[in-house]
Amino acid sequence: MSKKLFVGRLAYETTSSQLEELFAQVGTVVSATVIMDKFTGQGKGFGFVEMSSEEEAQKAIDTLNGKDLAGRNIVVSEARPQEDRGRRSFGQGGSDNGNGRSKFRSKRW
Repeated sequence: MSKKLFVGRLAYETTSSQLEELFAQVGTVVSATVIMDKFTGQGKGFGFVEMSSEEEAQKAIDTLNGKDLAGRNIVVSEARPQEDRGRRSFGQGGSDNGNGRSKFRSKRW
């Protein structure tokens, strides 16, 4: 069974292929992904690597945690399941600003 790892403290210029090359040195990489900012296209400084087995994942943690990659000491740990952050609302609900009016309503003259 494959095991997913979290990789943090990456340089913003790090690519998924560089991450895959590094982890391939210690085992079989199923996938490697650097998380990118959708607006700038720049890396966010972290990513995920999926190793083919739990033994290889543990070997990757033991071997690569704290290792230098592009001038930064990376952090490698077991990935935790993503938490449900709930639904976010960006509606015009508004709140009372103290004078009985919503801050989103226009003033009536």
